[in-house]
Amino acid sequence: MLTDTHAHLDFFENPDKIIEEAFAQKVTRIIIPGAEPNAFQKIKDIANNYDGIYSAYGIHPNNASAFNDKVANDIISYLKEDKKAVAMGEIGLDYHYEEESADKELQKEVFKKQLEIAKTFDKPVLIHARDAYLDTFNILKEYEMKKVLMHCYSGSLEYAKECIKEGWYIAVGGVVTFKNAKKLKEVVQNIPLNRIVLETDCPYLAPHPFRGEENSPKYIPLIAHEIANLKDITYDEVVEITEKNVKEFFGI
Repeated sequence: MLTDTHAHLDFFENPDKIIEEAFAQKVTRIIIPGAEPNAFQKIKDIANNYDGIYSAYGIHPNNASAFNDKVANDIISYLKEDKKAVAMGEIGLDYHYEEESADKELQKEVFKKQLEIAKTFDKPVLIHARDAYLDTFNILKEYEMKKVLMHCYSGSLEYAKECIKEGWYIAVGGVVTFKNAKKLKEVVQNIPLNRIVLETDCPYLAPHPFRGEENSPKYIPLIAHEIANLKDITYDEVVEITEKNVKEFFGI
């Protein structure tokens, strides 16, 4: 069994086909994160149509302007009513693009409001942090968040080590298979496997040799193989430990 901890199945026209292809590759557990409010019902419907598919709800930082009291109440309702909801996310900060970077204060405000919801319902958080590492870290510390997963990790080894000191987890995706991904490869080689989980972030960031194509949870084994190579351990060890991490983090 393998888990894709971050797959935007709601972005696909035919998520059933994507799920069946993943199951055929022994990727039998998939978590669908929320990114914008109009997708919540679709996420719930997909998750509740399959064993092994789970949901998360939240507003992506680049959609911070869509967050309001109604959306906050919708998130609360889904967390309460959806028996497959295992996390809050993806939430966080993204200062990469100028148009979003100009709205840093709004992003931080929305991030904090969503952390308050996560704490109320005792849900793990799936964190999006891009070019906003210090602010993200400080806010998570301010809210004393314990169950934190740094999604699609792209930071430094030093930052990863600080996250691990806090007891947080690092999600590794297809980028680790890229030849030029020296920084992420260094991170994987130098952090403990018991703090790593696997993800695709599909439909984005397909691993080698499918780079540039549409990504899918069926490619999770390629990521696991690359981690095994980097850490000089067996593929089975990667599967065993990362699956244990998933169970501990999400409680599933």
